[in-house]
Amino acid sequence: MAKANHRKQTKTLRSLSKRQWLKIAASATAVVALVGGSFFAVHAHNTQQDSLTRVTSYSATDTNALGVSRGADRENLRGGKAGDTYVTVKINGKNRAVVGSHFTNVKSVLDQGDITLETGDVVKPDLKTKVNESTVITIERADANLETSDAPIGFNVVTKETSALPKGQQKVESEGQEGVMETTSLVTKAGDKTVSSNVFTSFVKQAPVDKVILVGTGSNSPVSNAAANIGSTVPVGEMQQWAHDYLLSTGGSEADFTATVYIISHESGWRINAQNPSGAYGLPQALPGSKMASAGADWATNYQTQLKWFWSYCGRYGGVQGAYAHWLSAHSY
Repeated sequence: MAKANHRKQTKTLRSLSKRQWLKIAASATAVVALVGGSFFAVHAHNTQQDSLTRVTSYSATDTNALGVSRGADRENLRGGKAGDTYVTVKINGKNRAVVGSHFTNVKSVLDQGDITLETGDVVKPDLKTKVNESTVITIERADANLETSDAPIGFNVVTKETSALPKGQQKVESEGQEGVMETTSLVTKAGDKTVSSNVFTSFVKQAPVDKVILVGTGSNSPVSNAAANIGSTVPVGEMQQWAHDYLLSTGGSEADFTATVYIISHESGWRINAQNPSGAYGLPQALPGSKMASAGADWATNYQTQLKWFWSYCGRYGGVQGAYAHWLSAHSY
């Protein structure tokens, strides 16, 4: 059987702390007129990240994330609430969104987003300017360029029962294909030497395709709907293995695990700290990510906490298989 290859990317963050980069969301690419200006410089934090993948995933759920984030029914978007305000912050021409409910001025947005500026950064409009959802805050950072690269998203192997084959016989219905995560980094250089490289945005440019293997039960053997339609998925890596074992130990099924893997693979590519332009965060793309605090204070970095929140959220669909069925029809959940 083919085996999925989930790879890690390790980035060194010099200008922002880990907590700060974890809490900043990316926004869509709307162009809005810029007004006013001021110069503001602060001390930059130097932080090195060794164990976590610093990515901000653009969810495959909806390629127009800004339109989704500004929709009337935000409560249905991964736990978002109608009172949330989305203010765009643009750094060297690349957009992000900061999500909050008590914004007053530019400074309050930067504080809420924990955005740390480097010495020499230019911010427009000035920090005392009042903001609303049409405001675009721009930050110009000298000697920094945007560089883009692709990385693979691993696929899984799914087995499905069928009465059309003799008992025990197997047939490959479809071959697996890795997905593609496109990542853009803000790179600062001194001559030919890279001083810092901070991942700015990343999105699921192409979702992975599972390898599907049909397993015969014989013409007289019944096939359960779950086994036939969803199948059983071979877990890959620590996160999937934990999810598999946890679900089965708490009364879940192989079909529940298959549904989980499918949704998470399409939403975040199994990146713990993925963020999309709407402000959604983590494996399940909670909107905003802080909603997962209901499952644990370590929601930003603990995949187990994120997955527990995800399964709880899926309760509105009657369970994770219901969320999976909705995802197939609406490409969202």
